[in-house]
Amino acid sequence: MLRYSILLSLNVLQSFFILIKWLQKYNFFYYVKYLSSFSIFISLHFFKLLGMITYITGKLIEKNPAYVIIETAGGVAYYIHISLNTFSQIKSEETLKLLTHHVVKEDSHLLYGFIDAEERSFFRLLISVSGIGPNTARLILSSLSVGELSQAIANEDEEMLKVERVGPKKAQRLIFELKDKITKIETLSNDNFSKTNNNNKNEALSALISLGFAKNTGEVVLEKIIKSEGNDLSVEELIKKALKLL
Repeated sequence: MLRYSILLSLNVLQSFFILIKWLQKYNFFYYVKYLSSFSIFISLHFFKLLGMITYITGKLIEKNPAYVIIETAGGVAYYIHISLNTFSQIKSEETLKLLTHHVVKEDSHLLYGFIDAEERSFFRLLISVSGIGPNTARLILSSLSVGELSQAIANEDEEMLKVERVGPKKAQRLIFELKDKITKIETLSNDNFSKTNNNNKNEALSALISLGFAKNTGEVVLEKIIKSEGNDLSVEELIKKALKLL
């Protein structure tokens, strides 16, 4: 019995060596190496493409304070993490569009959704700070509005920044690393806001001129309206109010 077992083992070992020689003869290991490299290349580029997802639009399947599930037209349902700020602004509409940020981890791929570009910008700023991960950033945006967060950082208000998972050291780090960046964002936002207001004023003026009113008169009336009622009036509102004064 022992002799038979030894012979069988030798035969198996011999067959193994024959298989190795055959594989070497036809460069099998070269192709395996080539295919492995190709697979890694494809995987990396696939993950990059996933990271380029900028928004998702589809049918709202489920709404929760921590997440939503959106089914796209292709029948794919996405589980998207959200803040309380985004949750509070999602109505019961059938179709929902959320801006997204894709987070790649060793064991998972996560999507974070935002109701507007400003919240997503602040989320990305927060996760750029050492020690602040995506979930902590979401908790911060759930505890503070974008305006409150911006104000707390600009005023170096550590107490206001001490929300769940953010102690004194992290609050100091947030202020130190983001204060200058927040200032730049606010400057750009104000510039864009001014441009929008100027465009609204110009469009309203063009409409008044086309209705037969003099340009100078229209400009004076529009300036008066903006000074008394603020800069956030739409084109339609500006025209209606101007017509009442002309």
